[in-house]
Amino acid sequence: MTATPHAIAERYLASWNEADDARRQALVAALWSPQGRYADPLMSGEGHDGIARMIATARAQFPGLVFSARGQADGHGPFARFSWSLGPAGGAPVAGGTDVARLDDAGRVVEVIGFLDAGAGHA
Repeated sequence: MTATPHAIAERYLASWNEADDARRQALVAALWSPQGRYADPLMSGEGHDGIARMIATARAQFPGLVFSARGQADGHGPFARFSWSLGPAGGAPVAGGTDVARLDDAGRVVEVIGFLDAGAGHA
């Protein structure tokens, strides 16, 4: 793995927080493999366009909320695991989860499996 789990998590969350469609598309293209796939219990996306569209849809459902890292990212081999919270900037989270990313040899995300926490308010 050529990137640290912390760096992967930062870049990943930055793409979810990017409001501008073109900049978000560029962030996704820089981080993800062209064949990348994302799945969690509520949504899924494939390829750069599908993932960027999926993020845009999620952002529209949660206007004014931001994703932030929760705890320390860690990794093992080609995997990075990190937890996140969703809430108003500086406010209490309304949702959270943990994502596991599988990376290719160049450190690009090939797949993310997302897990949602059971309830809101995780610190």
